[in-house]
Amino acid sequence: MLGADQASTAVAVAREVATRLRERERVQAATVAAARQTAYPQSIYWEPHGIAQGDAGLALMCSYLDTCFPGEAWDATAHGYLTWAARGAEQSGHLIPSLFAGLSGLAFAAWCLSRNGARYQRLLRAVEAGFLPQTVPLASALSQYKRGVSVSQFDVISGLSGVGAYLLCRLESEEATATLRAILRSLVALTTKTDGLPSWYTPANLMGDETMARLYPNGNLNCGLAHGIPGPLALMALALCCGIEVEGLQDAIEYVAAWLTHHRVDDAWGVNWPTAVPVAPDGTDAAPEKPTRAAWCYGSPGVARALWLAGEALDYPRYRELAIEAMEAVYRRPVRERYIDSPTFCHGVAGLLQVTLRFACDTGLPLFAEAARTLSNQLLALYDPDSSLGYYSLEHGGQRVDQPGLLDGAPGVVLVLLAAATDTEPIWDRLFLLA
Repeated sequence: MLGADQASTAVAVAREVATRLRERERVQAATVAAARQTAYPQSIYWEPHGIAQGDAGLALMCSYLDTCFPGEAWDATAHGYLTWAARGAEQSGHLIPSLFAGLSGLAFAAWCLSRNGARYQRLLRAVEAGFLPQTVPLASALSQYKRGVSVSQFDVISGLSGVGAYLLCRLESEEATATLRAILRSLVALTTKTDGLPSWYTPANLMGDETMARLYPNGNLNCGLAHGIPGPLALMALALCCGIEVEGLQDAIEYVAAWLTHHRVDDAWGVNWPTAVPVAPDGTDAAPEKPTRAAWCYGSPGVARALWLAGEALDYPRYRELAIEAMEAVYRRPVRERYIDSPTFCHGVAGLLQVTLRFACDTGLPLFAEAARTLSNQLLALYDPDSSLGYYSLEHGGQRVDQPGLLDGAPGVVLVLLAAATDTEPIWDRLFLLA
């Protein structure tokens, strides 16, 4: 997507940052520093087995570097990080299946390093044996809920949609495919309505966040790709595109896509979405609140990508057209109004750039190629060679945090810069349910 000079700069910056992250001692020092720098100390931790903030995430980063630059020993570095991740999982005892902090994320890192299944088969079998038997009962339990669930049960970050993202990579395995079907059936069940509200409604007491509970005293319907219903929509659409069907799947995709279409909240620049749709005291969904940031986790980019995938799965042009309209509005919106000042992936510039790259490849529209170049320049301008890792996480309030985790730190930026500057397929973004 980038011109020669811009691509060369992006590769050079990505290499420099990755070289710093190659040093485990520097990563450990950054984790200690981040705990001092952050205004949210509960958000900074290091779990070796984790993708979000752990060695598994660094193994994933190194696997892409090895694909981009074979023969530079990135594979050996990745193996080292994956070994630490596996040992960490062994020492942690019981671990949940979740993608970003659990066993399916560790399996995803191993799969990315497996070279189409030629390697790490013993590790994959061992990790899958640890979480596949847990997943089917969780899916069955979710199917039984009629109203009121925690987003952590179904979302991408912690829930079944994230586990399903990994299982989509393992369709050659009968057990993995059967588990994926169980997840899909549970998500289809989640789209039913009880007393006027969809079953994915989350009451205040299940939000797990005091601030959110105060903002939504009667509960809400989450609209973010990271934590809300767009995650299940993206998974269901990708599964259908891969030829995986369960009863009611197409109807569920149509229902969720139509619900999101109905609950859009336009602003001065065009199509947008809220963080969540509040529930009124009478138990019905109230008028949506104001639009949110323009990020992967919340806002138009993540929702638009889920709607695009729904349009592809159903061959419904209107959802694809709405997705493009929403992205056009994002690019019209002034940078300061996007509220993604951090260079990082989850709620920063890197996440918006990766979504843009996927739209550019799928549509071939000059709009997206131009936006990719503009966002790449923005991301390169945020490079700080004097900082510990080269890129920092910028928190609300302006605190700079030396975050070595993939989701909110420098590794995620490396991945996106290389995706923009090289022609190497970024299979890693299945982690974010973008493709």
